[in-house]
Amino acid sequence: MKRLLVALAALAAMHDARADVSDAGAPARVNGCVEIIPQGAVRPEVTETLPERGRSGYAATLVVTIRHGKGETVLPSGLSLQSSSEAAEQIKQAGWVFPDQDGSAGARLATKPDPAHADRVTTTLELPLLALPDKPGRHVLTLPPLPIAVARASGQVATVCTHEHRITIDDPTAETPDPQPRPNPPARAQREEWTALKRAMIYGAIGIAAGVLLAWFVSRWLRRPRPAPPPPPPRPPWDVALEKLDEVRHAGLLEVQRFSEYYDRVGDAVRQYFGARYGFDGLECTTDEMLAELRRSALTGVALPEIAEFLQQCDLVKFARMTPSQDDCKMALDEAERIVRTTMVTVRREAGGDRPPEPPAPPPPPPEAPARDEEAT
Repeated sequence: MKRLLVALAALAAMHDARADVSDAGAPARVNGCVEIIPQGAVRPEVTETLPERGRSGYAATLVVTIRHGKGETVLPSGLSLQSSSEAAEQIKQAGWVFPDQDGSAGARLATKPDPAHADRVTTTLELPLLALPDKPGRHVLTLPPLPIAVARASGQVATVCTHEHRITIDDPTAETPDPQPRPNPPARAQREEWTALKRAMIYGAIGIAAGVLLAWFVSRWLRRPRPAPPPPPPRPPWDVALEKLDEVRHAGLLEVQRFSEYYDRVGDAVRQYFGARYGFDGLECTTDEMLAELRRSALTGVALPEIAEFLQQCDLVKFARMTPSQDDCKMALDEAERIVRTTMVTVRREAGGDRPPEPPAPPPPPPEAPARDEEAT
C-alpha cells in the first residue's frame, strides 16, 4: 500500500460531518474532536495504543486498529493535515509534531481480512508522532483525540475519535550519567543525477547516429550508377587509311622480299577506307560489289576506272598468286595514297570550306643504287 501523507483528516472529517448532518445522527464531541456516525451505521471498533514512556526528540508511534465493514475504507482521501487547521494547532500546542511523511517515519496503513467475521476487515494505522516539549526535563505530554474518517459504500463518511493518551517524556540523556556529546553519524552515500553527462551521452548518441546515417548516404551517393563517358569521336577513315599505308611503308616487308603480303596490305587498306567512308564492309566485298557501291555513292575526285584497275591488280596478286616486283609494290603504295588523298580533298570541299587544303606531297622514293653489272659496263 502506498505511503500515506501525514495523519488526521480533522478538517475534512468535520466538513464531511456538516455536509452529512441531514443523514447523520447527533454528533458527539470528545475533547474537541467531533465524532459522527450516520444513521443506520454501526460504529467501527477502534483500539489504539501509545507507549507509556518516550524520549524528547524521538518518535512515539500511535497504533490504531479499526474493525469495520468490508465495503468501508479508512481515510478514503488519504492521511492529510493542514498546518493551519485547528487540529494541527492543538497537536502542536500539546508538544507534538508530525514527522516528514516523505522520510522513513511516514505513517503506514495496512488492511487485512478479519478471520472471525467474513464481512469485516481490520485496518491498522501506525502514526509516528515526534515529542518536542518546550523545556528540557521530564514532562507528561497529552495526545489529544484524533479524528479518523471511514467512508462507507453508500458514500457517507463516518468520523470516529481516538482516546486521549498520556505519555511520560524524558530527555534523551536522562539515564546517562555525565553525558558527553556524541560524534556525528557516518556519512551516507548519496546518488546525484549527473545531468551534464546525461545530456552529453544523449547528444553524443544522436551525433553518432547522425554521422553514421550521413556516411551511409554519402557512400550510397558515391556508389551511384554514373553514365559512361561518351566515346571519343571516330577518326576520319582517310586518317586511318593513311596511317595503315604508312605502316606498310615502314614494315620492312620489301627488305625481306615479302612482296605479296606487302601488296595485300596495301589493297586491304584501300578497301577498308572505301567501306568505312561509304558505309559497307569493304574487306568482305568483291571487286564488282565494291565498284557497284562506289558507283551508287557518286564517287568524285578520282576516276572509277582507275580504282577498278587498282583493285583488279590487287586481286591478281591475292587470288591468282601473281608475284609482284619491288617496283610494282612501290607503285601500288603510291597509287593507294593518291586515291585516298584525292577523295579526302573531295570530302573537305563538300564540307563547305572556303578553300580545300592541298594534299601533302608524297615523300620522294629513296634513290635506287645502280646495279653492279651496269657499273662494270
